[in-house]
Amino acid sequence: MSLQHIVIVGGSSGIGLETARLLLDTGHKVTIAGRSKARLDVALGVTGGRASAVQMDATDEAALPDCFARLEPIDHMVLALGSSKGVGPFGTIALSNVKAGFEEKVYAHIACAQAALPFISTDGSLIFVSGLAAQTATPGTAGIAAANAAVAALVPVLAVELAPIRVNGVSPGVVDTPWWEAVPDEHKQALFAEYADKTPVGRIGLAQDVAQAIAFLISNRFMSGHMLTCDGGLRHTA
Repeated sequence: MSLQHIVIVGGSSGIGLETARLLLDTGHKVTIAGRSKARLDVALGVTGGRASAVQMDATDEAALPDCFARLEPIDHMVLALGSSKGVGPFGTIALSNVKAGFEEKVYAHIACAQAALPFISTDGSLIFVSGLAAQTATPGTAGIAAANAAVAALVPVLAVELAPIRVNGVSPGVVDTPWWEAVPDEHKQALFAEYADKTPVGRIGLAQDVAQAIAFLISNRFMSGHMLTCDGGLRHTA
């Protein structure tokens, strides 16, 4: 695959940042986007200054078209937008918390895809990042599962509607990323150990694992309408 321009929204940390590093290492031009200038500056340092960066709030629907218009033409766009909202027992979780999760995850994915669409090459692709919560029945995750399922549901519809632009998605399992930073370290490590024991490959995921899945979807021009689950087999045992 020749040198291409890839935009990663949510590229300042975690899966998005590791995807940027991998794609840069394979010779592509990468622009990372995120809300926090401080985090973008750190991310640029991690990439050795090889990436470009743009400050962008994926939930600011009105501002997004101008943000994408200022970028170079886009060959591929990765939407690595996460949210920790919507987690908690179904009987007591506030509806406002579930709504916030949809704002940060579902609506942000939709708004970014709509705004960027005029600037994406017809030979290019759009990749959504969902999550394994949509495929497992884990108590306390109904809100976040619904949001991730909504993102996954976009993929086959848009693959047909937006053709010839390819549309795919990745559904990560339990992956050690900053998404977990709100969890006390001792509790987090116990959870990681528990999930590692359940997972057929014997470990939890790394951001690099998911980055490799995203890179595959970018490079394989016969892939469209597919949600690629990258979970080490956890969905079969959880």
